[in-house]
Amino acid sequence: MEIRDYEGEHLSSIADFRENSIRGPQYINPGDYHLNITGLVDQPLSLTYDQVLDRYPRYSKKVTLFCVEGWDVTILWEGVLLREVLADAKVRPEANTIIFSAADGYSTSLPLDYLQDRDIMMAYAMNGVTLPPERGFPFQLVAEDRWGYKWIKWVTAIEVSADPSYRGYWERRGYSQDANITGGFFD
Repeated sequence: MEIRDYEGEHLSSIADFRENSIRGPQYINPGDYHLNITGLVDQPLSLTYDQVLDRYPRYSKKVTLFCVEGWDVTILWEGVLLREVLADAKVRPEANTIIFSAADGYSTSLPLDYLQDRDIMMAYAMNGVTLPPERGFPFQLVAEDRWGYKWIKWVTAIEVSADPSYRGYWERRGYSQDANITGGFFD
């Protein structure tokens, strides 16, 4: 079924995704969830799911995820901007890298400047519905213009770092640290 967003443009269905996580879908109880922000910050945070939704403005943006397996989906994502969450944590000046960890043990990192300058969001909804567990509930990173392995699902921790050489799950296996979709995905 073709879905159209408010501008009449094509949106993919949630069912168009392929399951390719490292340990299968994670089922997180929102009542037990905490998003922990640590590292090079003056104000470490531990936010519940409801606190994230209540504390930060909500944004929506149509973005296409490109998977290294050759498929893609265009979704209307709704979420909170990382720069606003990080501003509350008071990121220290020496920070340059953000390391994301997930409930399934997955991790990846992205440059701080990229996250702030591009208005990168952590999504809690797609195409107007709350993320299902298979798609990363409670939060999935919408890493615009980066290959899908940077779109970490089930985000549980954000570490602010000064280590741009940090390699996540796929990066330790030879995938590009930059992951820009205009280039290849192997280093």
